Amino acid sequence: MPNQPQHTVLEQFPAGGPRGSWPAEEYAAAQRVQRRDAQVVMDLPSDQFLVVTGTTTE
Repeated sequence: MPNQPQHTVLEQFPAGGPRGSWPAEEYAAAQRVQRRDAQVVMDLPSDQFLVVTGTTTE
């Protein structure tokens, strides 16, 4: 069985933010400036945006 990528959640943001506000995207962009591989994903069960970083385990 191939290794599955592991993700670390850096921060969580509620999906119901003000119109035009993208705090998860802004946080992820700030993390990328610091050379951290950060991306935003939607967690449907919790209705939150998660900023995650990916690492692979061997």
